[in-house]
Amino acid sequence: MLYAVFMSSVLPPFPQPQEPVDPPRLLEVEPGPGEPCLRADAARNRARLLEAAARLIAEHGVAGVTMEAVAAAAQVGKGTVFRRFGDRTGLLMALLDHSGRQLQADFLGGPPPLGPGAPPLERLRAFGVAVLYRSAEQLELQLAAQPEPTRRYAHPAYQALRTHVVMLLRQILPDADCDLLSHPLMAYLDPGLIHHLTRQRGMPMERLETGWTDLVSRVTGTEPPRQASPAGPRGT
Repeated sequence: MLYAVFMSSVLPPFPQPQEPVDPPRLLEVEPGPGEPCLRADAARNRARLLEAAARLIAEHGVAGVTMEAVAAAAQVGKGTVFRRFGDRTGLLMALLDHSGRQLQADFLGGPPPLGPGAPPLERLRAFGVAVLYRSAEQLELQLAAQPEPTRRYAHPAYQALRTHVVMLLRQILPDADCDLLSHPLMAYLDPGLIHHLTRQRGMPMERLETGWTDLVSRVTGTEPPRQASPAGPRGT
């Protein structure tokens, strides 16, 4: 077991958070935070810069993505890249936001169990598995794009995922402080931890997936899903 939170019936009721949690919305990739609506030519330039950056990652890895290299690949001035994204972290975060839109579309309106239509507990399990595998596939980019610690938890990409976890937890545990409980669950999905467990300790993704399911069961005080037989397919 990698991480566990034990629930006890003798604890007093958790205080309800004072602030409402709005439903998560799809991240907007086109304009940056606080940036006015882009003109058509500016939007095309932004898309071209993101395509150039994605091409550089495919050819040279994340280390090959510099503001200068992206400007050269997109055939624009370096100042254009800085105006659009601020710095290299902003550029990498824009790439992650772009790829994250499909994940958000899936958990907001896709088929169950990740999307609406399944019980909240099943959706929470499926959510963690989806985030785990998406992070593993984009691990270098995820690590390079992580904001500094003082900005990490307030970043819109993190908040969109955590808000979804809070909403599911409130359906499962209406009397719990779900705002706080969401943080240990999100910590399990941290790219740095995934890197440590898979790359440095050599753990297979199947073990991380099982660990997520176990963590969800312990946090929510529910029974884990029935395991498939050894001869059958691996469960989600």
